Amino acid sequence: MALTKFPADQINMTEIFDFVGGGEGQWKVISINPVIGESLEIVPFLNVKPGTQEKLAEGSWSLKGFRSNLRYAEKAEKEKLLAIQANLGRPEATCAALIPISKNAEWWALAQDERRKIFEADSKHTEIGLKYLPPIARKLYHCRDFNEPFDFLTWFEYAPAHADFFEELVDRLRKTREWGFVEREVDIRLKK
Repeated sequence: MALTKFPADQINMTEIFDFVGGGEGQWKVISINPVIGESLEIVPFLNVKPGTQEKLAEGSWSLKGFRSNLRYAEKAEKEKLLAIQANLGRPEATCAALIPISKNAEWWALAQDERRKIFEADSKHTEIGLKYLPPIARKLYHCRDFNEPFDFLTWFEYAPAHADFFEELVDRLRKTREWGFVEREVDIRLKK
C-alpha cells in the first residue's frame, strides 16, 4: 500500500535528517548486516546531515527520517527518559549504530492502544531502554510518513567501553514480543 507523502507544513524541517551511505561521511562503516529481510548495499561511509523532503542523488543509498514526539511513551516514562538520556555528539561516543526497521502490516493494522500494550506492557521497551541510559545515547527517526523503505531509523551513539553494554541492549530488545512484528531490520555499525 502506497503512503501519501507527509505534508511539509506538518513537519519542522529542521527535524528531518538524511542518512547517506556512500564514498564519504563522518562515520566509517564497520559492518552492514541484515537481521531480518533484505540488506542495504555495502558502503565505506555514512554521512548524517539535516535533510529536506527531496531524495538525494549522491551515495549508494539514502534514508530519510524525522524526529517526532515519543509516540508510545506516557508522561512519566517520557520524564524519566528526558531526565537521564544523554545527548548525541558526545566526544567519547565514537561508536554508533544505525538500525533501520520496518514492521509488518499486522502491526500497523493494530489500534494505537494495542500497539502501546505490545510495546510497553508486554515488551517493556522503555523499561529496558532506561537501564542502558545514559551510556547509550539514542534518537528515533520516523520514515513511514515519507514512503521510505523503512518505518523507523534508530540511531545510537556510545563510547567503545560500552560496546558490550550496547550489544546487551540490542539482544534484549530483539527477544521481546514487539520484535515478532519486525519484517525488515538492518544493523549498521559505525566508528568516528
